[in-house]
This record gives sequence, structure tokens and C-alpha cells, in this order.
Amino acid sequence: MKSRDTLIRLKRFQVDEKRRRVAQIEMMIAEFDRMAADLDREIAAEEQKAGITDPNHFAYPTYARAAAQRRDNLRMSAQNLHKQLDDAKAELGEAFEELKRAESLEDRERGSERTLDPSISQMGQARAIRATA
Repeated sequence: MKSRDTLIRLKRFQVDEKRRRVAQIEMMIAEFDRMAADLDREIAAEEQKAGITDPNHFAYPTYARAAAQRRDNLRMSAQNLHKQLDDAKAELGEAFEELKRAESLEDRERGSERTLDPSISQMGQARAIRATA
């Protein structure tokens, strides 16, 4: 019984850990998207100041070029994180299923103990009656 309780606690801990990982990845994706949007605004402002929107133009602002490269890198990182998020969600689903299995085994075990307890107590009562007779 104790080992089953320990197993269930371990499975719950694993599920919680997977949930934290999913939440962490989602927060990172949101942060990267926000940073990329900020860079988009900065690039647009820089292009408007310079009056040049063509990145291939020789006088295109250096800062806008560097910001665009950084924005592209952030977007690629966000795409990679989406793949990691899919994997983390799959791992969370598996961990949750393992937890449900362990809990159902625990419930079955408790149910079988309950059905055994009345018969055990009846046998004990019969022995007590015989002993007093």
C-alpha cells in the first residue's frame, strides 16, 4: 500500500513538472513574439526616419538591418519552441495517463480491501462467538 502511495505521489510530481515545462515554453514563445513585434515597430520607425524601406538599398539604416536580423532569429527560435511545446504536451499527456492508471489501480485495490473487510470481520465475530460458547 505504501509503495502504491509513493508511486502515485511520484506520478503527480511528474505531471506537475510537465505542466510547468509546458507553461514555461508557452511563456517563452509569448515573450519572443512580443520582442519580435517590438522590433517590427522599431524597424518601421527607423525606415520612416530614413525614408528608405528597401533593405537592399545601399543607404538602408544599419540599425534596421540588425533589428530585422534579430527579429528573424527570434521568430525562428519561436518556431523551434513550438516543436518543443508539442513534444512537451505529448509528454504531459503520457504522464497524466500514467497517473490515472496508478490511481485506478489504487482505487481497485481499496475496493477489493473493502469487500474483504466485511468477510474478515464476520469470521472474527464467528470465532468470538465460538470462543464464548
